[in-house]
Amino acid sequence: MTLVDSNVILDIVTDDERWAGWSQAQLERAAAAGSLVINDVIYAEISTRYGTIEAVDALLEELEIVVAKIPRSALFLAGKAYLRYRALGGARSGVLSDFFIGAHAAVEQLPLLTRDTRRYQTHFPTLQLITPSESDR
Repeated sequence: MTLVDSNVILDIVTDDERWAGWSQAQLERAAAAGSLVINDVIYAEISTRYGTIEAVDALLEELEIVVAKIPRSALFLAGKAYLRYRALGGARSGVLSDFFIGAHAAVEQLPLLTRDTRRYQTHFPTLQLITPSESDR
């Protein structure tokens, strides 16, 4: 099972010039190894590109991605990691969702397929990240 970050899905949906190929290949590789999941936070991030719930659900069905609930222990961990981040001078805006995602992957010991590495590596050092190599960047 692999947790898929919204940026990977949106790369494919938008046919991102730089990242769509990498994201599609990694999504296929992860699917060959097991099921693909997102959580409610990732669902909300993806939904910004769609006009209806049905459209989002159709995309997820097409990509064979299921929505998993974030465990309460992951929600607690996300809050604590966010507090550490803020104590270290981290910006207040637009980052809490990454802590929910990272904590979910950490608590359930899921690999996380993402293009964002820095915050996940720093605040969830035990995560197995599937990210672009330096040559991909």
